[in-house]
Amino acid sequence: MPSLDRDGDVFVLNLGDTENRWHPDWLASANKALDEVAATEGPRALVTTATGKFWSNGLDLEWAGEHHDQFSSYVAEVHALLARVLELPMPTVAALQGHTFAAGAMLALAHDFRVMREDRGFFCLPEVDIQIPFTPGMSALIQAKLTPSVALEAMTTGRRYGGADAHKAAIVDTITAEDAVLSSAIELARPLASKPGATLGMIKSRMFPNALAALRNVDANNFG
Repeated sequence: MPSLDRDGDVFVLNLGDTENRWHPDWLASANKALDEVAATEGPRALVTTATGKFWSNGLDLEWAGEHHDQFSSYVAEVHALLARVLELPMPTVAALQGHTFAAGAMLALAHDFRVMREDRGFFCLPEVDIQIPFTPGMSALIQAKLTPSVALEAMTTGRRYGGADAHKAAIVDTITAEDAVLSSAIELARPLASKPGATLGMIKSRMFPNALAALRNVDANNFG
């Protein structure tokens, strides 16, 4: 389950030490951590990391398959988290120490910057292969953060990008050794923590109005 720590002005959100799939309890825990960060006054930045082989494998499809009556509300919560991170009024960095797939990859894209392990682990949007079309909100987020050619390749081929390829495609900003991913992300975030939050949040909301509107359009976001 997600947990929150702090390194000076940098909050470190650890997504967990499993596949970190988005069970409703996981979503609640992640949002509770973000509530704590949002309620903190003064300089602040957020680094999101995980422990072990995975950063996040995205939706908890097993849970969703067993709870059809709750699926619509679950999907709304997923999109709400992506929108929330996209416009957080503080600098955000995803420290990708492991596999980052599907909605997990979208969560990474919702951050301002990304640091990835250079030698192992993949960034992947596998929806075409698992036959789950992107929702309008997810499509808008991905296309807001990736170049048109990279978005086309990532979304329509399900390509698995290793660190070097992800950096070449500008999916991630920095690649580094496994033991330096978190520290590099923290050092990237630290000097930005003093940026005024209200102004930064407004800038982000005006940079990504279409993606934010699409993510929050509950009626349009289904997987049909």
